[in-house]
Amino acid sequence: MNFATPRQRMRLIAALATLHVVIIAASNYLVQIPFTVAGINGTWGIFSYPFVFLATDLTVRFFGAAPARRIVFRAMFPALAASYLFSVLFERGAFAGWQALLVADVLVLRIVLASFLAYLFGQLLDIFVFKRLLRQLRWWIAPTVSMTLGNLLDTLVFYAIAFAGGSDAFMAAHWPAIAAADYSFKLIVCISFFVPLYGVFLNWLQRHLLLLTDSEQESLATAPR
Repeated sequence: MNFATPRQRMRLIAALATLHVVIIAASNYLVQIPFTVAGINGTWGIFSYPFVFLATDLTVRFFGAAPARRIVFRAMFPALAASYLFSVLFERGAFAGWQALLVADVLVLRIVLASFLAYLFGQLLDIFVFKRLLRQLRWWIAPTVSMTLGNLLDTLVFYAIAFAGGSDAFMAAHWPAIAAADYSFKLIVCISFFVPLYGVFLNWLQRHLLLLTDSEQESLATAPR
C-alpha cells in the first residue's frame, strides 16, 4: 500500500506493533491459568491469542510480506520480555513480590521460549499463506486459510515445547488434549468471529489511522509536484 506521508506509515507501524506486543504478553500469562468446562481442559490464553493472527494479516495487508516479517520479528522481543516479567510478578493472578525476579522461573522461561518459536513459525506460515491468497476476489479467503494453518502449527509447537514433561503436573499430563481443545476453539472463533473482525479492523484502520491530519493535508497540497 502506498502511504501519502511517512507519518502515516509510522503511525500504522506503531499501532500494529503495539497490538502484537499486548496480545502476546497477555496470552503468555493467561496460558498458565487452566480451566475445565464439561470435561474439556483449556487455558484462558485461547481467548486472546487468536488476535495475533488478525494483527499479522492486517500487517501483511498494509505493508506486504517482507516488511510484515520485520515488524512481527521486532515486536517479538519486547513482547517476550513483558511476558516474562508479568508472568513472574503475577503468578496465577497474585502479586509474587519484586523478589520473584531474582529467581529464574523454569516454567515461565519454557513458555517464553515456546512462545518465541511458535510465534516465529506460526506467523511465517501465516504470512506465506496470506500473501499467496491476498489477491483472491473474496477478501475473507486469505485471512481464513492463513489463520487456520498458522494456528495449527503455532499450537503444536507451543504446547509441546512449553509443557511436555514440565514441572506443572496438570499441564504435563493434559497438554495434548488441551492443545487439541485450544486449536478447535481457535478454529471456531477465527472463522465465526475473527475473520469478520478482520474486516472491521481493516475498514477502521483505513478510515482513521490512514486519514491525513490538517498539517499533513496542507504540506501535501503545497508540496512540489
